[in-house]
Amino acid sequence: MLTLSEISKAYGGRVLFADASLQVNRGDRIGLVGPNGAGKSTLLSIILGTEVSDGGKIALERGVKFGYLPQESAPVGDETVLELATAITPEFVKLRRIVQAWDSDHPIEAQHVEDIHDDVHDRFHELGGYRIEAKAKQILAGLSFREKDFNRPSRELSGGWVMRAHLAKLLVYEPDLLLLDEPTNHLDLESLLWFQEYLKGYPGAILMISHDREFLNQLVGSIVEIRSSKLIRYRGNYDEYLVQREAQGEQLAAAYKNQQKEIAHLMEFVTRFGAKASKAAQAQSKLKQVERMEKIEAPESADSKVSFRFPQPQRSGIKVVTLENIHQAYGENVVYRGMEFKAERGQRTVLVGPNGAGKSTLLKILAGNLIPQSGERTLGHNVKAGYYSQYRVDMLTPTNTVLEEALDTPSRVTEQFVRTLLGSFLFRGDDVFKRVAVLSGGEKSRLALVKLLLDPPNFLLMDEPTTHLDMSSIDALLYALDQFEGTLIFISHDVYFIRALANHVVHVNAGQLTHYPGDYQYYLDKTKATSAREALTASGRDGVSPSQKTNSGTAAIRPSLDRKEQKRLEAEQRQARSNQRKGTQQLVHKLEKEIQQLEAKQVELTAELEKEETYNTPGRAAQVNRELVQVQRRLEQATPEWEAAATKLAAMA
Repeated sequence: MLTLSEISKAYGGRVLFADASLQVNRGDRIGLVGPNGAGKSTLLSIILGTEVSDGGKIALERGVKFGYLPQESAPVGDETVLELATAITPEFVKLRRIVQAWDSDHPIEAQHVEDIHDDVHDRFHELGGYRIEAKAKQILAGLSFREKDFNRPSRELSGGWVMRAHLAKLLVYEPDLLLLDEPTNHLDLESLLWFQEYLKGYPGAILMISHDREFLNQLVGSIVEIRSSKLIRYRGNYDEYLVQREAQGEQLAAAYKNQQKEIAHLMEFVTRFGAKASKAAQAQSKLKQVERMEKIEAPESADSKVSFRFPQPQRSGIKVVTLENIHQAYGENVVYRGMEFKAERGQRTVLVGPNGAGKSTLLKILAGNLIPQSGERTLGHNVKAGYYSQYRVDMLTPTNTVLEEALDTPSRVTEQFVRTLLGSFLFRGDDVFKRVAVLSGGEKSRLALVKLLLDPPNFLLMDEPTTHLDMSSIDALLYALDQFEGTLIFISHDVYFIRALANHVVHVNAGQLTHYPGDYQYYLDKTKATSAREALTASGRDGVSPSQKTNSGTAAIRPSLDRKEQKRLEAEQRQARSNQRKGTQQLVHKLEKEIQQLEAKQVELTAELEKEETYNTPGRAAQVNRELVQVQRRLEQATPEWEAAATKLAAMA
């Protein structure tokens, strides 16, 4: 479908791609990964033809349709949201305009229909006709647009909603190849989960850039990493890619180390005996052997990563914040009426719920950035709040340089300390003199985190903190927040991030807050159980048939189970639990034994690689390396399997 052959691209002295190649076939689901600035978006631009490569070839199968969603700033005109979502091709837009004019008994002027087929209606229906509109409405609803928004002018929308409308247009168009650049950045959790499920059934190929590992794990069948100016492909999802890359790195490091030892051994002979006539020929032979050897390049050092931890703030009282009888409305749109909320020290609360439910409003009220129209916000003893806005520009001054912005803090800090901190956030050298206005989304996010660190709170409120951060930055932020001893309330659409942090979930919907005192999985289990009960009740399968309902709608009393039957059911349940425990116990023992054997084999193979005689047998070192990599891969798989089984067994006790 799409072939990139030996593509090269450089900006100034910086090489992004050198002889990079990639094959995309029909049905492929590919995640494109790499640190910020590696060239991911540039690669999509080269495929689209908006950027010209310095060398190489791009071949696209004839007749293939492709669609592209940029990371930011898609254009809008005078069209409504629905018209934008259905503007799949210029021809379809033109035909729809004509058909709508004819259907409304207001045919357009003859000059406006030049070059149009006589069979306008036939062609219009051939391209999808009014089915396109129905499909667009379904997709817009899935992306959290309300029906009253369909006829709203697109130019009235915020940038994030414009991107959603363009995403809807792409899904309606359904190209053969979908190119997506950070498609989840502008979605809330619920619309993201809908979008994720929709893409699972998408008929075309997908090449996407995403920093959302859960999204990648759910959707892709291979990962393409930009590294060393090449495109390196790994089979499997993101988690499987990490395992393969680590194993590959270990294998490369071992092979490089072994080759260097072999070269050193040969060169020692050359140095010692090169001057002796009796050994000179042999020394020359060994020297040529070194020269002919295909050299293994030294493994690259780890990619630059953000490395930080929050300075631990002063301890607050147990009660951190209380909201009482909060009323908040925007015009006729009432968000909260009499809302109550409490948070205690050490809680890590994620706010979830549909878009527009009031999550960001609640976060701003908690942070003190929004004064409610009525009601009280009370901070606990010694509580200091810090707010990390979804819109980083709200936290930064565009005309400042990076250094000036970082120095603009209430804390007394030296310029040297600030520059050191900026360096740990990858602002190095002259980067600190860049204006905030020209920073990328990821750079603005990192700078906003620097400002939080320079004035650390003990009550941290974060709105979509992972947006625009790359994978390594997200991992670093997770590590820092995991060590953070204060109280955290956050909004995120990144399921991996939520699972790693939240120990309390609050569902926000229609001005109502529902608390779930557990992690994200606890919330999912509870809401799933509630939905199942509601479905059973609605269908009459709750033990009360529709015929048993009284005229007032009150259910008749359900007859109790026969005592004998109840005992039998209880016995079956006990037996099932016993069998399940026995099976889990056997699995734990089996994995323990396997891990012991693998660890022993690992020690044995590593020891063999340290022996000089291993390299005297041709091919033996390479074989041992392969075996060692296989053992390490299985060990990395077996250990989490054992942990999961052991945890499950402990829960059955």
